[in-house]
Amino acid sequence: MARKLRKTVVLVGMMGAGKTAVGTQLARLLGAPFLDSDEEIEKAANMKVAEIFARDGEPFFRARESEVLLRLLGGRPCVLSTGGGAYLSPANRAAISEQGLAVWLRADLDLLWQRVRHKTTRPLLRTANPRATLAELLAGREPAYSKADLIVDARPEYTVEAMARQVLAALETRPDVLETR
Repeated sequence: MARKLRKTVVLVGMMGAGKTAVGTQLARLLGAPFLDSDEEIEKAANMKVAEIFARDGEPFFRARESEVLLRLLGGRPCVLSTGGGAYLSPANRAAISEQGLAVWLRADLDLLWQRVRHKTTRPLLRTANPRATLAELLAGREPAYSKADLIVDARPEYTVEAMARQVLAALETRPDVLETR
């Protein structure tokens, strides 16, 4: 049974939750385009997110992130992976709510840490104690993430494919998101 997206599915959550990997697989399952807001920001700025943070600071980056998010939401329905902080902005949440559907890929601290601890591309984790920083970020962001339209729990035993299928099952509960062709 073929499915078509009626609106953009926006994956939100912490770094390491699997937004890009799961989003790519979900887009394949749906035959829909996949976009990554961080990649789109990097293309527009011609520099990496970490370089933007270092050169211009987080407030500048967040403003560009909001601009890119609005542009992507206004395009053809797709699966969209966002940066971990994108959904914290009330304006971004409102835009996503109006034009798309937010899905929080919820993962616990141990799973997130396992996935991000060896990455050097996470500017917010360049601290003396990155695990403690990750724990603080998670605690501070969970209230915003909990406002997502759907919540899908990540588990260590899930493959990317299995997680994408969990998201698809959650989307199938929403008649406003998928239509059967």
